[in-house]
Amino acid sequence: MKDFGTKPRARDLGLPFPGTPGPLNAITDVPGVAVGFCTLTDPARAMRTGVTAILPRPGTDPKPVWAGQYALNGNGEMTGTHWINDAGYFVGPICITNTHGVGAAHSGATRWMIDTYAEYFQNNHAWAMPVIAETYDGVLNDINAMHVRPEHAIEALNAASTGAVAEGSTGGGNGMICYEFKGGTGTSSRRIEVGGLGYTVAALVQANHGIRPWLNILGQPVGRLMPEGALYSAEMGSIIVVVATDAPLSGLSLRQVAKRAAIGIGRGGTPGGNNSGDIFLAFSTANEGPMPQFAPVQQSKQELNGEHLDVLYLAAVEAIEESVVNAIVAGDDVQTIKPKGLTCHAIDTNRLRAMFQKV
Repeated sequence: MKDFGTKPRARDLGLPFPGTPGPLNAITDVPGVAVGFCTLTDPARAMRTGVTAILPRPGTDPKPVWAGQYALNGNGEMTGTHWINDAGYFVGPICITNTHGVGAAHSGATRWMIDTYAEYFQNNHAWAMPVIAETYDGVLNDINAMHVRPEHAIEALNAASTGAVAEGSTGGGNGMICYEFKGGTGTSSRRIEVGGLGYTVAALVQANHGIRPWLNILGQPVGRLMPEGALYSAEMGSIIVVVATDAPLSGLSLRQVAKRAAIGIGRGGTPGGNNSGDIFLAFSTANEGPMPQFAPVQQSKQELNGEHLDVLYLAAVEAIEESVVNAIVAGDDVQTIKPKGLTCHAIDTNRLRAMFQKV
């Protein structure tokens, strides 16, 4: 996990993001949520890719995770979503990788589930349906070499921890570009109160979307003020957003939370380009219980009234907006492999800081 002393995050630069973050300002501020990475970098093999793993419920006993999903623009993949949309839950991990790594990550995550939930799979007619999502890293990584293998997903899952989360060129974010700056993994969280009770809402993004002129950060036209080093003229990336909370929400309410990710990324300037897969998942760790086939016929669970969720929606939007910027400011210069000879530059954080010192 990241040593936060190595590079400032967006708030450290003086960017005045609204809302109150949790202690880590990360998705792991939601109690129990763990994140792990397998980062694959070998310039000699044109390799810059990896796998990011999120465990909503770590442990050896599979339990449903209440969830909702939404796609702003479907030019991408997130597996398992048909069942999430029908059932309102999923079981097991989430992995995020590159476009051509979906099959390998799915195979690895399935193997990990069979091994981790061994008793469940041995004693029942059980099936594994992990959530695997992707964005395209073919500018900085030889994506057609299919560097991601099943064992890399297993490595990321086994590395998952509840501590601080590394950002930028980590895991699946290793080869990603955001608004034509080096992008990748970003995360943020918010503490809120609903009905006198405190909850956490947090996000993790794999940011690989947008073109330079679109980029706005907290109202500043950053992309137009930093036009140097742009790589292409049309959108050719995607963004995956995962929102986590410990607030008790139904699958329907979680789908409403997932929809707000469109607003969260929109604050950064993207209109959701035609070639961008903008795919979002929201889940809640509340109402922990057994697999449905082992649960009683009549069940009771807590659920927040939708009439009181505006504060939660706003927290999700704010956390997503900040997560994208955290992904960008964590970047380093990287050489392109298609086309060769260009540089995907990190954002100039000194210039970015100066913009907000003048505000």
